[in-house]
Amino acid sequence: MARKIAAGNWKMNGLAADLGELASLGAALPAVGPEVVICPPAPLLVSAVGRAPGISIGAQDCHMQAAGAFTGDSAASMIADSGAAYVIVGHSERREAHEES
Repeated sequence: MARKIAAGNWKMNGLAADLGELASLGAALPAVGPEVVICPPAPLLVSAVGRAPGISIGAQDCHMQAAGAFTGDSAASMIADSGAAYVIVGHSERREAHEES
């Protein structure tokens, strides 16, 4: 059976002060259920990691290249280095607003 994941994407919402909500969310999770992943904006990734037992942190997007002159983008290795374990790719907003395919 495939592992189930429930992910919440904060999109371009939230500030560092909002990360305190992760602890209460983690405490409210049932002992058995899908893996819960929260994907805050990139500036909050490092601060979000480890805030709540039972909640994994993911990034909202990553660049396909490992390094280079891609202002504002993050490589998968950078995301992993932040402590995030997941990344969401293929957003409809990214396809439309940034012409990504």
